[in-house]
Amino acid sequence: MSDINQAAENSSSTILEAGKQHLILTGDRPTGPLHLGHFVGSLRNRVKYQHEYQQYIMLADAQALTDNMDDPAKVHNNVLEVALDYLAVGIDPAKSTIFIQSQIPELTELTFYYLNLVTVARLERNPTIKQEIVLRNFERDIPAGFLTYPVSQAADITAFKASLVPVGDDQIPMIEQTNEIVRRFNRLAKKDILVECQALVPEIGRLPGIDGKAKMSKSLGNTINLGASVAEIKAAVKNVYTDPLHLRVEDPGHLEGNVAFIYLDAFDADKIALQEMKDHYVRGGLGDSKVKARLESILQDMLAPIRTRREEFAKDRGQVLQLLKQGTERAREVAARTTDEVKAAIGLKHF
Repeated sequence: MSDINQAAENSSSTILEAGKQHLILTGDRPTGPLHLGHFVGSLRNRVKYQHEYQQYIMLADAQALTDNMDDPAKVHNNVLEVALDYLAVGIDPAKSTIFIQSQIPELTELTFYYLNLVTVARLERNPTIKQEIVLRNFERDIPAGFLTYPVSQAADITAFKASLVPVGDDQIPMIEQTNEIVRRFNRLAKKDILVECQALVPEIGRLPGIDGKAKMSKSLGNTINLGASVAEIKAAVKNVYTDPLHLRVEDPGHLEGNVAFIYLDAFDADKIALQEMKDHYVRGGLGDSKVKARLESILQDMLAPIRTRREEFAKDRGQVLQLLKQGTERAREVAARTTDEVKAAIGLKHF
């Protein structure tokens, strides 16, 4: 398996390049296979960013347990699956450090220290956390680990001194809280040890689900996975939400909220032809079946090579695990240096 062996060989060498001024931290909670929403919102940007910045990509298995502790096997089993998705879309472990969060205890240690810089009231005011609590119906039965998620995220970001963090606009409050912790710690230390970060919001932040719901989500079952088969893609596109008022071909159609056209905007490279199709649809005379046929063709062509690469990498899962081990070891060295600086600044270096 030449591709993965070459990746393993390359990843053993240093990936730090003097010309890369910014450092990015990004990642995913491994709770299921990645889908088109991840591809648009983050994955294809990561492939680009790895040529422009130092990039650390975290498999956030520990954070995933904050609301999956009743099924830890779900998280454990998906670590390798998400890693396969990374490799399949073109993330190169020789250019991006891919690591497993739970295998870097320094991240937990930093979280423990930072918790002393944040109040419960401030955590409860975080708009992102408030929204997620409602979505999960926690009410007051909030797992403490979930409530303190912003502090854990701050530890992840600051451990690598990341200056850019790609997030959706709904995650900006998390970045703001990280910077509050950074500023408070630096004031305490009387010098700038930690680095403030900036949210890097993608042009297309998220895709709606195929059912028209606001977000493509594994838990809602309204996704098209990156490893989807030809038949699965065909079935999913057939069920894509369009315009419920477009009952006859000759009827004028509407673009707003029309998931088929939202997906075409995200993936169709021929913008001129797409605009002609939109105009035709709006004035009437174009059926949903033709719109979906175009969408299916584009998605089949786009996902076929990703699926093929994923199947090839999956033939040697042991080697994929080795790549993760190498990346985690590199990441831990960086996190350990920051942790030493933090401990020294607050008087916890006794010998």
